[in-house]
Amino acid sequence: MAHNLNFNEQTGQHSFFSVKEKAWHGLGKVLDNYPTSAEALKFAGLDFTVIKENIYTTNFSADGQAMDFTQKIKTHFATIRQDTGNVLGVVGKDYEIVQNIDAFSFFDSIVGGDGIQYETAGALGKGERIFITAKLPSYIKVGKDDLIEQYLFLTTSHDGYGSITAAFTPVRIVCNNTLNAALRNFSNSIKIRHTANAKDRLEQAHKVLGISNQLSGQLETIFNNWTKVKVTDPELHRLIQLAMVPNKEVLENINTGKWDELSTCFNNMCSSVFEYAMTSPTQQQETTKGNLFGAYNAVTGYFQNVRNYKDDEAKLKSMLYGGTAQARTQKAFNLCEDFFKGQLDMVN
Repeated sequence: MAHNLNFNEQTGQHSFFSVKEKAWHGLGKVLDNYPTSAEALKFAGLDFTVIKENIYTTNFSADGQAMDFTQKIKTHFATIRQDTGNVLGVVGKDYEIVQNIDAFSFFDSIVGGDGIQYETAGALGKGERIFITAKLPSYIKVGKDDLIEQYLFLTTSHDGYGSITAAFTPVRIVCNNTLNAALRNFSNSIKIRHTANAKDRLEQAHKVLGISNQLSGQLETIFNNWTKVKVTDPELHRLIQLAMVPNKEVLENINTGKWDELSTCFNNMCSSVFEYAMTSPTQQQETTKGNLFGAYNAVTGYFQNVRNYKDDEAKLKSMLYGGTAQARTQKAFNLCEDFFKGQLDMVN
């Protein structure tokens, strides 16, 4: 899969930056220190303005011949990047552009501009889609010294496809696991449509801070409780199977003990998760060894550190944008909650 990063022919630069470490594609700027929002906007090549322009179509005579005058389309406009002149998309008359600078202002407003650390940002295609990831200053603490960083990421587009999306995700520092935990009936993201007052709503989307505060506070309590719950090897194996199950047919075979009908691929995948749980150094800590938090981290750690992906972009999509990894880790979270409450059948 190609990286699809925007390349600005005028500047000769790819529209991307990262802090301290190169991204998988090895392109863009690598910074030694975290930039301000103004610096991040420039380093990521996002310091451009998008405008809406009229669209005209050729008129034809009754016999199908092109005529000398054109007609303005009243229902749609083209979105154009001013610095390059590239057409980014076609949008409806009610579509409101949210400029790149407004997206960074959204992040700054979350914590009053203090402590927010921009880690990556960039643009895809001709600049029609942008993305930003930023680290919040606070941590989720499990046990004495197992820290979980808190990240926000935002993506928006200028081509008429997709909403503005801002989301919260925690990352366990010790093994760089993206935990992807969203509580039941509680989303870790918000979506804002590109319609009237989208900019105003974006500026007031401190709702995301509420999401991160509520999630982080509850997750810290949940994870610390999980460290006190012992899990036997057979229980761990069943939790893994239930979390990794791809469909109802496989689940039925597990619940009825039809082990011979489980595919080799599924069994190998579960074995890999179990092996990670048993052998990874990050699973041998006081906060993870032989307990429920460790069982949960076995699943997240498998997707983060063991499973093979086509490339890092595919891995990112799987883990953060509704892919298999995100679905399985959310399933693991729900199962661990049920186990903690004694509501999970561990007999079969």
